[in-house]
Amino acid sequence: MMLKETLKQVVKSQREELLLLEAGVQREALSMVDLSLPHALILMGVRRCGKSTLSRQLMPKAKSFSYFNFEDTRISGFDAGDFQKLGEALEEEYGAAGTCFFDEVQNVEKWELFVRQMMDKQKKFVITGSNASLLSRELGTRLTGRHLNAELFPFSFREMLALKKEKPSAKAFEEYLNKGGFPEFLKFGNPEILRELLNDIVARDIVVRHGLREAKTAKEMALYLITNAGNSFSYNGLKKTFNLGSVNTAIAFVSYFEDAYLLFTVPKFDYSLKKQLVNPKKVYAVDNGLAQANSASFSQDSGRMLENAVFLQLRRKNKDVYYYSGENECDFAVKEKGKITQAIQACSKLTEDNKKREIDGLLEALDEFKLDEGMIASHNQEDEFTVSGKKITVKPAWKWMLE
Repeated sequence: MMLKETLKQVVKSQREELLLLEAGVQREALSMVDLSLPHALILMGVRRCGKSTLSRQLMPKAKSFSYFNFEDTRISGFDAGDFQKLGEALEEEYGAAGTCFFDEVQNVEKWELFVRQMMDKQKKFVITGSNASLLSRELGTRLTGRHLNAELFPFSFREMLALKKEKPSAKAFEEYLNKGGFPEFLKFGNPEILRELLNDIVARDIVVRHGLREAKTAKEMALYLITNAGNSFSYNGLKKTFNLGSVNTAIAFVSYFEDAYLLFTVPKFDYSLKKQLVNPKKVYAVDNGLAQANSASFSQDSGRMLENAVFLQLRRKNKDVYYYSGENECDFAVKEKGKITQAIQACSKLTEDNKKREIDGLLEALDEFKLDEGMIASHNQEDEFTVSGKKITVKPAWKWMLE
């Protein structure tokens, strides 16, 4: 329970800090957000990817707004009973604002009750959070049909170019592959920023959030997975590697990492959902720079760095992504409206030695999904040829990312 006077001071202080925030690079997600709809907008994504900045960019779209950040250490005693006082403090500072911007509200239990109550009074909300399952569970019980979700990622290649004021080129893309897209790291270039970020995500969003005793194991497994981006794994393999008590523990850990947007798992495509669940999955890191700053091995494999970046671009566009594996393998099979519409290979450099393997995997996927053409995303190669009646386009990934 908190004093109203304390809340008033924090609201005032946060407002002053908010006004000092730079608007930053305009995020691509900004154009996809419509504040005129009578829904709560939920912005979800990994820590430090720019959710607060996007909120700041959205504020001019609101006729009037108020703002509160629930990660402020000065409100460590805040609980559900304090929402009424917070509402009064916000109104005293901002007036009768139409849209409330709440940062990391999932830190307070039963927050959704207050949001529902205020929405019934015609208030609008923009809410950021870095834990997908917590937000989803609470939204599903109290705000069913009354919220819209949007995911935010670290900067895309286009956004990085805007930040750096650079023109598109293979050289700029090389920088993007190595540094990734976390805004703070791109500005200051200190890898320690990304090492501390990983520690922060594991400690706060995983160990503390889920009451884990095995903090060391959680950190080791997170590192192992994000630095094996592009490789497949099985839960049984994780159980053995990390000497876990059961496969269920491995499943739980991976789900915690995914909920915190630290990594993504990609299933092998199968028409049987049951087989999809039991087949080995591939793993991808939320950011190349994060993986590289925390591992020497990831940076030595340009092919996996490219594959991770291609995956993130597909995922950023809300694509439903699988990998295909038959006699040969294709990196990405993209599903839209219930059917596979694209097959994509990621290959840093196509050579006479690897050409057959890459093309055979792509052709097999094209045949399986009855597609006429496929793409090989390269580092900086362009080519086009027809094989077995299928058109295959080799395209620099950086040009594809700007389409």
